[in-house]
Amino acid sequence: MKRPDLEHVLRAAAAITGEAEFVVVGSTAILAQFPNAPAGLVMSQEADLYPVAHPELGDLIEGTIGRDSPFHGTFGYYADAVGPETAKLPREWRSRAIRLAGPATGGATAWCPEVHDLAAAKLVAGREKDVDWVRGAVAAGLVAPDRLIGRLDDVEAEPALIEAARRRASTLG
Repeated sequence: MKRPDLEHVLRAAAAITGEAEFVVVGSTAILAQFPNAPAGLVMSQEADLYPVAHPELGDLIEGTIGRDSPFHGTFGYYADAVGPETAKLPREWRSRAIRLAGPATGGATAWCPEVHDLAAAKLVAGREKDVDWVRGAVAAGLVAPDRLIGRLDDVEAEPALIEAARRRASTLG
């Protein structure tokens, strides 16, 4: 997915739901901070998002512009409706969030985690693809391992998940 694709998904989600503010998590959130992020970091076809005020509208988003929808078939990318509980982000992530808004979003605003917050959530999730994404972000010079490790201190999750994330982070360099 490229930045214009994410902006298109935001316009469509806003039109469908009547909502103006969304949170975008997942790998495509990096496009707010780094519009030209390396291709290896934005290979995903989906934008994981939810409306700030009404996350329950996710079913409407999924049914209209989600996976296997006509929208997906036409454009090759789609919205994956998630909720606030999906990503285990550091406590103060909102104070560092990157705002994505402008003419290309059609009046919608997306709040996207800063890259270190996003990487912390990915290490806590611990899926191989998430750890690979973090490695790629470090290799590209977009994530500083020391800052990332510091962000893990602020993630509210089970201690075992945090400890596993710390182990993953220790292999980053």
